[in-house]
Amino acid sequence: MLDKLSNALKSSMKKFISSIFLDEKTLNQFVNEIQRALLQSDVSVDLVFKISENIKKRAHEEIGKGEVAKEYIVKIVYEELVKILGEEGYKIEITKKPFKILLIGLFGNGKTTTAAKIAKFFKKRGNKVCLLALDTFRPAAYEQLTQLGKQISVPVFGDKSKKNPVDVIKEFENEIKKYDVIIADSSGRDALKEDMIEEITAVRDKLKPDEILLVQGADIGQGAKEQATAFKKALNISGVILTKMDGTAKGGGAITACAIAGAPIKFIGVGERIDDLEEFEPKRFVSRLLGMGDIETLLEKAKEIAKEKAPDKEMEKRLMSGKFNLLDFKAQLEAMSKMGPLSKVIDMIPGMGMAGIPKDMLNVQQEKLKIFKIMMDSMTQEELENPDIIKSSRIERIARGSGREPSEVRELLKQYNQIKKLMKGLKGKDIQKMAKRFGKGGMKFPF
Repeated sequence: MLDKLSNALKSSMKKFISSIFLDEKTLNQFVNEIQRALLQSDVSVDLVFKISENIKKRAHEEIGKGEVAKEYIVKIVYEELVKILGEEGYKIEITKKPFKILLIGLFGNGKTTTAAKIAKFFKKRGNKVCLLALDTFRPAAYEQLTQLGKQISVPVFGDKSKKNPVDVIKEFENEIKKYDVIIADSSGRDALKEDMIEEITAVRDKLKPDEILLVQGADIGQGAKEQATAFKKALNISGVILTKMDGTAKGGGAITACAIAGAPIKFIGVGERIDDLEEFEPKRFVSRLLGMGDIETLLEKAKEIAKEKAPDKEMEKRLMSGKFNLLDFKAQLEAMSKMGPLSKVIDMIPGMGMAGIPKDMLNVQQEKLKIFKIMMDSMTQEELENPDIIKSSRIERIARGSGREPSEVRELLKQYNQIKKLMKGLKGKDIQKMAKRFGKGGMKFPF
């Protein structure tokens, strides 16, 4: 997510913090590098200079009081970026039932896919959710939404024989009232035209949505301001969902443009998977961008995964007593894979984002985790429960059964033994202390 901007900012911060002196020249050089990074990410020139001036002004005020740590200047950068993006963010609270969310937007921004992502988001939070197919303009929209609904086990209400979306609402009016959250996918166009405005206005008046969210791609950069302003004027949108945040250099421009336009960003799409949708929280977002981590989001993801399956009491007992076998190791790998790409998980761990681990290396490690799982699938239950019995002949058999090399099986066992040793050192009260500390939540600023 915004890799180029993030890497440039992290590089500038590391260089600044490691500098010997904190003087006018060092500060100016640091601010100039931040300016360059933001401009390359398509953030508007006026906004970049406003951020720069605020950083310099606050830094001079602190330096004027006496010697100040360079880390404090970095903290000022963090706070100024958060301020521009809306500080606290704008969460959608389900204040009534049914709670109706209407998605609008132009073609090519992933509106239908985003409808399924939001449905999954609210379903994971314990709501009874349904999807309403109101895109009667695009022929394949109904089938696409139906397939996505099946993937996440969410019902889809629609009628592809109807050409007027208002008629679809009337047909299923009584059915959708039974749900906590209704996500309505509307028709798009190539541009904001009069016929689209008329159609969405009629849908809005009939559906009476609690939120009207504009879905737009982050790849339009500063153009997001003009588009968000036009949709706000025409249809009174309550917020924006930015998609394609994982594959564009213009995401910084789109985010700041929406903030300037007064159209709060409610969600950002950070990948192609159904789970790759996050509430936009400026503090967490900037913290990750600057390599300071995002432990809150990491913990939330872990809790969501834990909810998906009943707790394994036997595994908990083994971990608490310092025991650990390959079944436990396999379960941990499967849980980790559900959290998304390793590079994203690493970025959420405080300090790790600044470590500068090459993405290629993380991709190699991600592939290794998949291979480890394949090899463990070729093991017997006895071997998984008691890895000490895995000697040469068993290693050969496991390698053949998984289509891998014996050296790779030995590497798996080596990794397992290292983790097992670590778990022994953290058994009992130590694990409980760690769990308690992390369970408190609340990201602390690292400086």
